[in-house]
This record gives sequence, structure tokens and C-alpha cells, in this order.
Amino acid sequence: MSQQQSPDNVSVDDIPVDIDNTQSAEVDPADVPDEIESITRGLAGEQPPTNPIVVLKAARWWYIHGKGGTDPAFQWAIEWARHLATDTPSDVEQFDEFLEYLVTVGFADERHELR
Repeated sequence: MSQQQSPDNVSVDDIPVDIDNTQSAEVDPADVPDEIESITRGLAGEQPPTNPIVVLKAARWWYIHGKGGTDPAFQWAIEWARHLATDTPSDVEQFDEFLEYLVTVGFADERHELR
């Protein structure tokens, strides 16, 4: 199963990586693939994903297409994966920053809409 990939769109899975739009810090919700949006919304919800591989898939996308290592969605996904792996409490302040970021990006008008 080999797919032809252009130099502008490279991926290790079904989620495309748009090289021209990497670490732009400007994320348009319409550009977020459905699977990544679903995982991201899940991370903001009452019952977040419990599979660290799924969480890391979203973290990778946000790292590449968001603000890199400083992207709040990336940071929260990594924090949640750490929580899943170690069963230690997660950082509530980081979660709040993540919710605010999703409102800023345009996933919701208010934080409470994400929960």
C-alpha cells in the first residue's frame, strides 16, 4: 500500500501534513482534519480519550500545524498522555489554557461549550 506523496503534503498516517502551513501559529478550524478535531474536542470533554496513541496523534498534528512546542493543544495532549501513562494528576492550569486556546482558534464561542 504505497501512496504517492507530494513534497508539500507528507504524512505517516491518514492525517495529511501540510508542509507549507507548518508552525504558522494561525490555525483555522476548517483546516483541522475531522479526526484531529474529534480527538481535540474529546480532550476538552468530560470523557477524554484513554488511548495514549490516539492522544499523541493529535499532539503531533497540533505541534506541526500550531505553534510548535508552545501550542496549548499540543501541550495539553502531551500532558494528558503523561497522565494516562503515569496515572498522576494532570495540570489544571494547563487544561484551562487549552480550553481558552480552543475558543481563540474558533472551536467554540465559550469554554463551557467544549465541556
